Amino acid sequence: MAGPMEQFELETIHPIEAGGFDLSFTNSSLWMLIALGVISLFLFVGTARPQLVPGRMQAAVEYLYDFVRKMLDENVGPEGRRFAPLIFSVFIFVLACNLLGMVPWVGSFTPTSHIAVTLGLAIIVFAIVCIVGFARHGLKFFTLFWPAGSGVLLGSFVFVIEFLSFLSRPFTLAIRLFANMTAGHVLLKVFGTFVVGLGSFGALPYVFGILPLAVNVALTGLEVLIAVVQAYVFALLASLYLNDAINLH
Repeated sequence: MAGPMEQFELETIHPIEAGGFDLSFTNSSLWMLIALGVISLFLFVGTARPQLVPGRMQAAVEYLYDFVRKMLDENVGPEGRRFAPLIFSVFIFVLACNLLGMVPWVGSFTPTSHIAVTLGLAIIVFAIVCIVGFARHGLKFFTLFWPAGSGVLLGSFVFVIEFLSFLSRPFTLAIRLFANMTAGHVLLKVFGTFVVGLGSFGALPYVFGILPLAVNVALTGLEVLIAVVQAYVFALLASLYLNDAINLH
């Protein structure tokens, strides 16, 4: 039986090399395209024929977008609404990747269980935050790291700490999502192995297999919840970082 870490292995579908870099199309690339396809279909069906009294799909799309918009209103303010398309795109892409990894299919893959994917998303968010901060405030953006009213010595000490903390944001944002998705899938695989292994003891399969099966069912439900929560946390932190860039809080 395959080990719990084999589900995260990258498989090259079509090798591509450019300038000495490996740009091969992999199973991770495929599932990110599948996620984009699912998202596109969901948004198209929900918005193709808008009605005054929305149907289920239209209501679902409107609910998700309003959810993101209200989150920006609460954490950034009215000026954060212009970034609603960005945060909505990040949220729904991470959500789709997380949930597709829960599909009970041999070929299913979770792109967000790879640090390269989550770090790429986090760097995009971080870069946009920096661009917005400097475009809006210029060099005054550095006052984000300098506490008001502090002396030179204390202010310099705090500046170094806050600046290093700011630079670590894309890494903590990426690792949080990556670690949660990886750990959950490993647990599901381990307990799934217990179900098969302990459930094969001769005439007592139900006695030995029922407990790990029950645990696996519970973990599956928990992992679905974590998939949704982690998408929300990723979008929420992106909103908080935008608040710092816009309001310098």
